[in-house]
Amino acid sequence: MNPLSLPEAFLGGALLFFVPGFTVARAVFPRLRFRGPSGLRGALETITLAFTLSVVLTVLVGFLLLRVAPGGFLANWSDPLLEACLGAIAAVALAVGLLEGAYARTLPPPPAREPGSGGPWELTRELDRLGAEERHLVRKLSGPRPDSEAPGELQERLDEVRSELRALQERREAEYDL
Repeated sequence: MNPLSLPEAFLGGALLFFVPGFTVARAVFPRLRFRGPSGLRGALETITLAFTLSVVLTVLVGFLLLRVAPGGFLANWSDPLLEACLGAIAAVALAVGLLEGAYARTLPPPPAREPGSGGPWELTRELDRLGAEERHLVRKLSGPRPDSEAPGELQERLDEVRSELRALQERREAEYDL
């Protein structure tokens, strides 16, 4: 038995089953962290994704090499074409991850949004809030009221809420029409 066979097997297995997927996962999801309250979950997600992506990348690169390489290729150490391709993928993904701040101690900043655009979640949240306020005002108008609340003021506020609700709904529908 060759004394280098165990380290070679370990490095080969890591290159085939972990490293490319890990670097790609970190490049795609740079905000996943292994520390803090959700650290265990982030680590499990990244490790699972790393294994799965590495297997997928190994199969895809191997298939492409069988199709494209003249005369095919041999998946052994005397012809390390598959390992070289996976190493290149891992190096590119590592560089992208470093640029994105995936390996930094502090979280990278969230992606910048246009001013005034809260994104789809904020728009939905605002629509929900306005819908709840509209239902509340309708109940107040239809039920018994204390003397301090004038029906005219409640109706004015209800009209404002409904017009704001319509404007936000039209904005959301316009975004979907793009």
